[in-house]
Amino acid sequence: MSVREIPMYIDGKPVPSNSQEWRDVINPATQEVVARVPFCSAEEVDRAVASAKEAFKTWRKVPLGKRMRIMLKLQALVREHTPELAALITEEHGKTLPDAEGEVGRGLEVIEHACSITSLQLGELAENAGTEIDVYTLNQPLGVGAGITAFNFPIMLPCFMFPLAIATGNTFVLKPSEQDPSSTMRLVELAHEAGVPAGVLNVVHGGPDVANQIADHADIKALSFIGSSHVGSLLYNRAAAAGKRMQAMMGAKNHCVVMPDANRSQAINNLLGSAFGAAGQRCMANSVVVLVGEAKAWLDDIVDGARNMKVGPGTQRDADLGPLVSPAARERVIRLIDAGEKEGAKLLVDGRGYEVSGYEHGNFVGPTVFADVTPEMTIYREEIFGPVLCVVSVDTLDEAIEFVNANPNGNGTSIFTNSGWVARRFESDIDVGQVGINVPIPVPVAYFSFTGSRGSKLGDLGPNGKQAIAFWTQTKTVTARWFEPENVSSGINSTISLS
Repeated sequence: MSVREIPMYIDGKPVPSNSQEWRDVINPATQEVVARVPFCSAEEVDRAVASAKEAFKTWRKVPLGKRMRIMLKLQALVREHTPELAALITEEHGKTLPDAEGEVGRGLEVIEHACSITSLQLGELAENAGTEIDVYTLNQPLGVGAGITAFNFPIMLPCFMFPLAIATGNTFVLKPSEQDPSSTMRLVELAHEAGVPAGVLNVVHGGPDVANQIADHADIKALSFIGSSHVGSLLYNRAAAAGKRMQAMMGAKNHCVVMPDANRSQAINNLLGSAFGAAGQRCMANSVVVLVGEAKAWLDDIVDGARNMKVGPGTQRDADLGPLVSPAARERVIRLIDAGEKEGAKLLVDGRGYEVSGYEHGNFVGPTVFADVTPEMTIYREEIFGPVLCVVSVDTLDEAIEFVNANPNGNGTSIFTNSGWVARRFESDIDVGQVGINVPIPVPVAYFSFTGSRGSKLGDLGPNGKQAIAFWTQTKTVTARWFEPENVSSGINSTISLS
């Protein structure tokens, strides 16, 4: 099979890189090399930023209605090309095709939200705030924005960034993950087919050097990051030192609280899907289940459900989960399973040594379940990012809330219950930014903001919804008075009064 060479995208067209450093992009189910991606030079990154800076001069003045029509065209193209985009995701990431199609759908939600830009970017007006004085605000674009995305959602995460950024009048430089860039590049091609002008949306590739250059670059005014806590914290501090606006959506340890009054089969099926779907490679995966009171007796059903889940290549539509993205990811997950066993957690389902017939070289780890997990254990303290579920048992709702709140992360949590009082108490007292009630992965629809909190987020404003509009714009306040042509001043006013 032919191996794709991934280009940059600068000034409205694909551009081959002159870099001497290239990385192989691997199909995680087979270990076949499907593409090669460059690690761009500093000069190439500067070229992409310069293209965006030049394009901003005209793009910022394009009417809102025209920007809206481009977004409308883009959503139609993405919808039309969903099978193609999903196939590219599965080939390079490994998640199942139904899961990849679902990812494209969640990305589409953001593009559809950007189609409402004609009403999202409106300012405010106070007529006669003083004598014949009007005060109003303008929500203006910042300039060149940038985004750095993780591998786990190569379509959805770029959609969390550039559609609203460019719809509000900014231009953009995107650095997708080097592990699975092809679907992102196809999305960018569709954006230009939809009418995004040259220079408005650019793509570079690379590792830490490119990320640091983006964080430091004087011509980039805002940076959005989604990835690990370690990298996000480093980039946040660099971007802040460079005077940038910055948002960082980072690591997590999400908990699913199960009350004994919940619908048993619904709760178990949902928590298994949220823990093991995409091989656990979701920042919103429920990697910890907290069984409350008599729900402790459901552990055997959870174990049986995990054992019966089907592991296979992402192209196998009836598979529940595919491989991990890389051999390194697989080795890390296995090391953490080893650590859990060594530290005294009870291993009820062991996914190590999992082989799929015909795909013996795939990065597979089967569903893994630990019971008797305590907060000091490595498998609880670290984000595993693999198909490993930690089971914790407590006696009361109060204990469950206290346990979840003691964790430093605050990305998402969920509760399964049939009691409205319990659900309301949980949503009120839990210190986590995104809460699901009988919903296992509470990523909100795109016209609401992504609101992870505490150790899972740096910056006040998250992607999507109203917060994203605020992040990608700056407010200019105008105080205006117009004198009658023949009006004569009555004297010098040395006060600050607007009367």
